[in-house]
Amino acid sequence: MPRRNDHDTDRRRTLRREVPSTLGLLADAGDFAAMCGYRSFTFDHPADYAEYLRHVDGLLRSLAARGIHTTVALFDPDEYAEYCGEHGLDPDTAETRTRFTAELAGSSAVLPYTGQPVDEIVPLLIDEAVRQATWEYATTLLAGIGRCAECGEDIGHASFDRASDALKRLVAGAGPGHHHFVCSIPTEAEQLVAVLHAETTGDPDTPPRIEGREGLDFVTVLAAGLAQGGPGGLVVRSTTEDRDRVHGWRLDRGRLVALSAAAVFNAYCTDADTGEPVAPEPGVEYCPGYEVDTPGPHH
Repeated sequence: MPRRNDHDTDRRRTLRREVPSTLGLLADAGDFAAMCGYRSFTFDHPADYAEYLRHVDGLLRSLAARGIHTTVALFDPDEYAEYCGEHGLDPDTAETRTRFTAELAGSSAVLPYTGQPVDEIVPLLIDEAVRQATWEYATTLLAGIGRCAECGEDIGHASFDRASDALKRLVAGAGPGHHHFVCSIPTEAEQLVAVLHAETTGDPDTPPRIEGREGLDFVTVLAAGLAQGGPGGLVVRSTTEDRDRVHGWRLDRGRLVALSAAAVFNAYCTDADTGEPVAPEPGVEYCPGYEVDTPGPHH
């Protein structure tokens, strides 16, 4: 019969499986070198980044083998230093790093660990961080635009509703197939880019399948472009069994204006950096945009 101490240990181990873990991951050698400046950090040589990733990979696998759910978050040394300064904490302790990492789980870009190699996690985390920052910035833009001086309507809310309706029309007009939408909006601070993937069957009783929260991100960025009334662009590439089709639109004074087939061709077959022509892809049909905006006055 097991002793009481053994029984207690087994219970604690079982409970440990129900306590999730968060690992703060240093995304590149520069961030790793910055953390090596702290004496309490496990590594002390900036050239050991590859060794650090190897140990992180082993730790993640070990936690998974014990049945512990783990999320991975980006650990930014500059944000960490600011956090320590704001809270009056000593940055050169493991306890402070643990506290900062725990707070990242609720406020930063995180991904669940599902057994993938750590070198695959890094680019996914960076993409997730960019996606979240884009959504937050677009949301801030919408919230700060205010109300229409003539009718008093909240421009941000109205633009979000219009963008939601436009997305429905975009997906419906694309027809059956796999569709890759890209919306690009220039702002004073940065270029906002949102990507959306949708699968449609053509059956009116079967709703389109949109990955994750891409729909919300896409609508928010498009709404920011509509609300600002400035330039921007939107394209969709639709893949079917026999061909690819590309349609395009431009944002003009708060409206989505369909491009002609020639304009879509020029946009796709011109190098964005040099302005030089690029050979068209074989099997791709460059098509005009179709009507997706609602008629009538808009803010």
